[in-house]
Amino acid sequence: MISLYGSGQARSFRALWALEEAGLDFEYHHVKIGQPDEGGSRHPSYLALNSQGKIPTLVHDDLVLTESAAIVNYIAALAPEKQLMPLVDNAMRAKYDEFCFFVLSDLEQPLWTTGKHRFVLPKDYRVEAVLETAQWEFKRSLKALDQYMDGQEYVVGNHFTCADILLAQTINWALRFEFEVPEPYQEYRERLYQRPACQRAAEAATAK
Repeated sequence: MISLYGSGQARSFRALWALEEAGLDFEYHHVKIGQPDEGGSRHPSYLALNSQGKIPTLVHDDLVLTESAAIVNYIAALAPEKQLMPLVDNAMRAKYDEFCFFVLSDLEQPLWTTGKHRFVLPKDYRVEAVLETAQWEFKRSLKALDQYMDGQEYVVGNHFTCADILLAQTINWALRFEFEVPEPYQEYRERLYQRPACQRAAEAATAK
């Protein structure tokens, strides 16, 4: 049985969505971020799985994964019939990997910087001036995203893959943080968030 530990619309939502798309059996455990009590990310039982006390964490038999993109790709590999990532065409897989790394290293980072300096870091370490720089970086990354998408309906191979999960969830993050997001990407996010698997994931993420 697969166990996924997560919280709401954090990065764990990517993995939860991927599990729903893959149609795999799993258990979802809500984690209270930053809390030391039972069920919290700082509790010893959770730290034994994820020493950083972060989410998500996926446990499958003896395997423990703690990085969201690695989890998403592992889930895709468990359900090859769903074609959630390229598994045969090496060139297509390389383009898929390239885009996933772009989301993590470029598109997402200004958003995470904003989150850290708004509410994650201790107040003494927050730098308000960096928020303007994060806005500028996000706009620059959107220009690079334009080149990747180039009018396509989906990111890779003209059909839905886990790369679309990473992108749609990152755009959703940007909207929640009140970044300027061009209308086509807002529409892209809305279309993907209407997928039944995403709707089921949203219900699971908010259920108590």
